[in-house]
Amino acid sequence: MPLPRPGSAPPTAAPRPVRLGVHGSTRQAERIAAAAGVPPSAVEYVPYEVAEPFAPLRAGLADIMLLKYDPLEPDIAVSAPVAFDGRAVLVGAGHPLAGRAEVSIEEVADHEAFRCPGSFPPHVWDLVVPPHTPRGRPIRRVHPMTTLDALAELLRGGSAVHVSFRSLEAVLPPDIKIIPVHDLPPSPVAFGRLRGVEPPGHVARFVAAAERAVQR
Repeated sequence: MPLPRPGSAPPTAAPRPVRLGVHGSTRQAERIAAAAGVPPSAVEYVPYEVAEPFAPLRAGLADIMLLKYDPLEPDIAVSAPVAFDGRAVLVGAGHPLAGRAEVSIEEVADHEAFRCPGSFPPHVWDLVVPPHTPRGRPIRRVHPMTTLDALAELLRGGSAVHVSFRSLEAVLPPDIKIIPVHDLPPSPVAFGRLRGVEPPGHVARFVAAAERAVQR
């Protein structure tokens, strides 16, 4: 390896990629990064499970994470929205709703849904899977929520439904169908980070660029 010439500046190391926590598909995160003008090589995706969504962030394995709605966790600071995710219901291919182009949340209430998992914030789950429809019909949240694979197995085996987001379509197996729910508003998508921990400069720039991009 050649030595630097006298008087020349030492080479500077490129910043490490932004470690971004994601659940399920990385496609939405990739679109956010592209809109912010950040190349794919500048982002490293760190998966998290819905039962312990903040584990990688709190363990220092992720710099920031994608989240929907404000978790109101004392140690989690939330950015401005960087995207919006349309609402949908996931069903097995043999489900009565599977052939529909779109559905109402009132119709979804005819079927059993999933209960809040693990340490997931209950008030956020109430926004994801509302306990009642706008007309007051209860949504029966009875099935256990663990992993995406277990979710798919329950959906393909019966009449269960999962009220969720359109972005999950990218990770669903072919026998799980995703149907838009036209009467639930899209969810804001934001970045979460540990409160009181100053993010590295390249992470802060990524967040700021993504916040600006969604406003254009």
